[in-house]
Amino acid sequence: MRKHLAPVAAEPTAADLAAIETEWPLIAAELDVLDAEITMLYAEDHGGPTVLDWRRLRRAEARVTRAAADMAARTDPHRAA
Repeated sequence: MRKHLAPVAAEPTAADLAAIETEWPLIAAELDVLDAEITMLYAEDHGGPTVLDWRRLRRAEARVTRAAADMAARTDPHRAA
């Protein structure tokens, strides 16, 4: 038996949209890592990842680290301005 979900009637609030906007650099960086990982998986079928594939993955991971640190620094209430 298939159950139907009730439609969501509420739109995102301004606070929800602001939170997404704040988190977007981290989300984008994580998507870059995912894309690099997918490229690495496909490369396995074609002789393995290249040096550039590994570099792309390392750079994407570094972007995630920087974006997470930036986001933490912006949201830390104890951070000195």
